[in-house]
Amino acid sequence: MSELFENTIEITEYELKGKLPNPFIFDDGREMKNPSEWAERRKEIYKSAVELQYGKLPPEPEFLEVEPLYLGGVGSNNSYRITTGTKKNPIVFTMYVFKGAKENAPAVISGDLCFGYHYTNDFIKTFTDNGVSFVTFNRTELAPDIAGYNINQLVKGSRERELAEDIYKGLCEVNCGGQVKAAYPEYDFGTIGAWAWGYSRCVDALEILGYTNMKAIVFTGHSRGGKTAALAGAADERAAIVNPNASCCGGYSCYRINIAAKTEFGTIEKSEDLRHIFNIFPTWMGPGMREYIGNEKNLPFDAHYLKALVAPRVLFVSEAASDIMADPVGSWQTTLAAGEVYKFLGCEENLIWYYRKGKHSQNLEDITQLINVIKHVTEGEALNDKYFKIPFKAMPLAYDWKCPDIK
Repeated sequence: MSELFENTIEITEYELKGKLPNPFIFDDGREMKNPSEWAERRKEIYKSAVELQYGKLPPEPEFLEVEPLYLGGVGSNNSYRITTGTKKNPIVFTMYVFKGAKENAPAVISGDLCFGYHYTNDFIKTFTDNGVSFVTFNRTELAPDIAGYNINQLVKGSRERELAEDIYKGLCEVNCGGQVKAAYPEYDFGTIGAWAWGYSRCVDALEILGYTNMKAIVFTGHSRGGKTAALAGAADERAAIVNPNASCCGGYSCYRINIAAKTEFGTIEKSEDLRHIFNIFPTWMGPGMREYIGNEKNLPFDAHYLKALVAPRVLFVSEAASDIMADPVGSWQTTLAAGEVYKFLGCEENLIWYYRKGKHSQNLEDITQLINVIKHVTEGEALNDKYFKIPFKAMPLAYDWKCPDIK
């Protein structure tokens, strides 16, 4: 392990609220002794890292139908209407597939179409020119995503602001809103849970369509989309590679670690925390997380549990050095901690991580690295030299346990 760039960022404040919990201890106090016990322990970890953190997720749908809307062929857009959910409250959204230039192509799924800004021709062609299909949908078709600061940017008294305020009020009252909550009102999932459910429905649709390598499904997403990809990858084991990018607090950083740092651009910035999420996005998380605001040290899990739920599949964690909001130090700590699970299961090579210079985005460098990981997994291509390097001075480990010796 070495530094990516000397003094890329300088940590000016580092708060560790408590040691990371041990994933090798069962809820009843038993210690794991053999990898054969992982399936049992994984179920316990799922209850906290998924059901406490995001709420109980909606079930598999009663039905799913795929209707072609536009077929552009290989390398071009192919769009499909997906109708799914329950017969009483069907859910409708559109999936767009930019086909990779080969038969039975791997497929990268992202729900970030609502961001839009990074879906340039170069972004898409980086996938398709490398024989990988890029599959995307607008997760906000499933559940709206309106924050308080979005509303404050609108003109006071305008009809646009009135509409946004009404939607935001409705979101807060039902914890999620949107089509998925209407279909499954008895489940307490938050908005991220509704969005993650959409990833699985895209997998269902690709299986029906029949032109994708179903053993090479990849989930990715950036920021809140990274949180969504992380949850989707934990919940749906059909994802062979899970790649949350800069997923921040509530994703792959660390609830127990907060930092301030001087970026490569000279600014001092701070990482976000659970209070920040609930103040601005009160519908994202599961309702049980509210009691841990300011009490993060007593959480029964942290992000290393969410990461460990991907094991033994391939986990690729991508971060940016100066993305201090996303807590690059916390992400590194929880990745190393999750690595103990990968080591225990005999699949250390399936945990891959990297940092690049720069700020909060998912850019062409990130996509190039993801392509490298996909080809490494599917074609045996060697990983390049950008992985496993940190852009800050290494901190003491935030945990004092390690994987058990196998007996």
